Amino acid sequence: MSKIIVLMGAPGAGKGTQARLLQERLRLPQISTGDMFRALAQTQTPLAEEVRAIQQAGKLIPDELVIRVVEDRTAQDDCRRGYILDGFPRTAAQAEMLEALAEREGKKLSAILIDVPLELLEKRMIGRRSCPVCGELYNIYFKPPKSDNRCDSHAEAQLIHRADDTSDKVRVRLETYKRETAPLLDYYQHTGRLHRVNGVKPAEEIYQEIERIVSTEKSL
Repeated sequence: MSKIIVLMGAPGAGKGTQARLLQERLRLPQISTGDMFRALAQTQTPLAEEVRAIQQAGKLIPDELVIRVVEDRTAQDDCRRGYILDGFPRTAAQAEMLEALAEREGKKLSAILIDVPLELLEKRMIGRRSCPVCGELYNIYFKPPKSDNRCDSHAEAQLIHRADDTSDKVRVRLETYKRETAPLLDYYQHTGRLHRVNGVKPAEEIYQEIERIVSTEKSL
């Protein structure tokens, strides 16, 4: 049975890592709404013209149009066996539309939440540092460099602390996530499709748990 995986998680929960592993190992494309709209913007289809007109007017794209864009993308050949959704759905209304789309496409749907305590997420983001030369990631709490604020492999490189990883900004992002995602979690909890995965475990263990969920038809 083809699968639709709705992968959810707060900023810093490791959702990107798991999406990449699922894409590589299960050979399912990762579909993000941002990528879909950027690709659509390069076309001259009636759907693209409709989206452009709304964007140029400075209006929000309605749910009905978003689901049409999703349906247009997921009708392509690479999505026949299923796909991983990133950034969609964002509301309970969009989730209901996705249910109808899954039924039309003949696919099973599973919503997976990578669950990490908010206080741990704060440390993950506030403590992040990266090397500007090789891109190596560090964390002052969990994986500090050997030398203060210097890359282990490039001693001349001072580690970068992203401007949006300050305490105040991180807390705002997490509060926004919690507020906006709560109705969606309630929806999937109510429909019995929500699977909570312990996001504190090592990345490989998290992946193995997610793979068990998506490979068990009863769970889907």
